[in-house]
Amino acid sequence: MTAEVNPMASGEITIPQPVNYIADDWSECRTVDDAWNVDPNTGEPVHRHVTTAPDDLERALRHAERVYDIGRWDEDARFERAGVLERVAAIIETRVEDIARTDALTSGTPIGVTRTVAAFLPARIRAAASDLVNIPRVTALAAGGRDVRLHKVPWGPAAILTPWNGPSFIPAVKTASAVAAGCPVILKPSEHAPGSAQIIVECFVEAGLPSGALQLVHGGGDIGAGLSGDPRVKIVSFTGGPGAGRAIARAAAEDFKVLQLELGGNNPVLVLDDADLDVTADGIFDGMTKVNGQWCEGPGRILAHRGLVGPLLEALTERISKVVVGHSLDEDTEIGPISNAPHFQTLRSRIEGLRSLGASVHGPAPLPELDGFFMSPTVVAGADPARATAELFGPVVSLHAVDSDDEALRLANAHPSGLDAYVFGRDTDRAIDIGSRVVAGEVRVNGAKLVDLADGSAQSFWGPAGIGGHGPAESVRVFCGDRVVGVDSPGLPL
Repeated sequence: MTAEVNPMASGEITIPQPVNYIADDWSECRTVDDAWNVDPNTGEPVHRHVTTAPDDLERALRHAERVYDIGRWDEDARFERAGVLERVAAIIETRVEDIARTDALTSGTPIGVTRTVAAFLPARIRAAASDLVNIPRVTALAAGGRDVRLHKVPWGPAAILTPWNGPSFIPAVKTASAVAAGCPVILKPSEHAPGSAQIIVECFVEAGLPSGALQLVHGGGDIGAGLSGDPRVKIVSFTGGPGAGRAIARAAAEDFKVLQLELGGNNPVLVLDDADLDVTADGIFDGMTKVNGQWCEGPGRILAHRGLVGPLLEALTERISKVVVGHSLDEDTEIGPISNAPHFQTLRSRIEGLRSLGASVHGPAPLPELDGFFMSPTVVAGADPARATAELFGPVVSLHAVDSDDEALRLANAHPSGLDAYVFGRDTDRAIDIGSRVVAGEVRVNGAKLVDLADGSAQSFWGPAGIGGHGPAESVRVFCGDRVVGVDSPGLPL
C-alpha cells in the first residue's frame, strides 16, 4: 500500500488514509470515530484519524524483538546497512516534491520552506551512512598487551515518536540513525501529521531494508505509552511537548530504558544595550516566523535592555505588517497556517493569558480569506517577565524590559528553557560570555538560524528541555551502548 500524493486540478494534493507497516507487510489501521485530520488552510477533512489495533502493536513488538535477537553487527552488516541508507537517500531524491507538499499540507509550513527541508534530507541520511562507516564498532584498548576491546552495540528495539512540526525531517533522520546503529525501529508519527512519515517509510522499504529493521504504527498518546512502557523496547527517542515527555520518562523508568527526549521550552532572547537594532529585529523576526514559528528551538521570551524595547517593538511590527500570510501551497506565502486546531487554540489561549498579565498585543499582518488556522506573527509586550514562562511554539514572542545583563540572566535562568537561547550585541566577546552563562544546550549570537552552528556542535538538553542531546556526530551514537570485552590479568593491582 502507498501514501502516494496526487496533484489535483486546484494544485492541492490528497493524502490517503494512513496504513501500518508491520512485520514487512502493509496493513490497514483502525479508524477513530468522528475524528479527522483536516487541511489547516481550510479546515476541510483530509482523512480520518487512525490508530494501530492492540493485536497489531503486539505483532510489531514481537517482530522487533525477534529480529534484534538474531541480528548481526559485524563489519559486513555495517557496510550492508550503509549501502541501504545510500539507496534510501537516492530514493528520497525522487520523492522530494511529494514530501514537500505533504509537509506543507499537514504542518502548515509554506511549500517554499518544505521544499528546502525535503531537499536536505538525502544529505542527512548520507551523513548517517558515513557515520556508520567511519565510527568504529570495535576499538582495541591499550591494556599492556592484553586483548581488550570496546564494542558499540545497538541497544535493541527502538521506539521513535515524532511530532507534527517536522513531519518528514524528524522521522527520516532519527530512523536513519537508529537503522545505522542496528536498532529495529518502531516509528509512530504524530496523529496530526502521519502522511509525510509514511512516505519516508516507503523510501526505506523500497531501498531493501532487512526484515524488521523498520515498522510503522499510528495513533495518539495511548500508542506512544504502549511502546514506551513495553519491556521489549530498549530505547525511546521522542520529540514533543513536556507533558508527553514526562509520561514517557515515567513509563520508561520501570525498566530503565535509554531515553532521548527533546521537549523544547520558552527560549530566551537577551538583547544587550549595545545591540544593533536591525540585526536584532531581523534575527528575531526570522526566528519567530521560520516554519511558522513551530520549531522547538525558536525564540520565545525577549529580555531587552529598557532603552531598546520601544524601537525593537516598532521594528518588529513594521516587519510583521509586510509579511505574506497565506495558503501553505501558495508559492508566494511566507507564513502559513498553524498546523492543527488544538495547537491553534493553545496559542490563542497563551496570547490571552499574556494579555491578562497587562501586555499589549501586536499582530498587524493581513490574513487570507480562508477558514483555516491563520494567525499574524505577534509580539506581546509588557507582561511581567517572571510570569511569562509558558512555551509559545508559534509565530509569537513576548517582549520584556530589563535594566541590566544580570537581570536578563536571572530571568532567563529562573525558568530555563534548557534547549536554546539567543544573545544580540555588537561586542561579540561580551555576547558570547553572557551566552555561556545561560542554562541552555545551544546559544546563538546575532542570529536565529535552524542548522547546526558547527560540525562539532553537539547539544545537550538541560533541565526541562529533556534527556540526552543531539548533534551531527551524536545521531548514531545515541542508539548504541558500550560493551567492554577483554582478557583479565592477575597482574592488575586490585
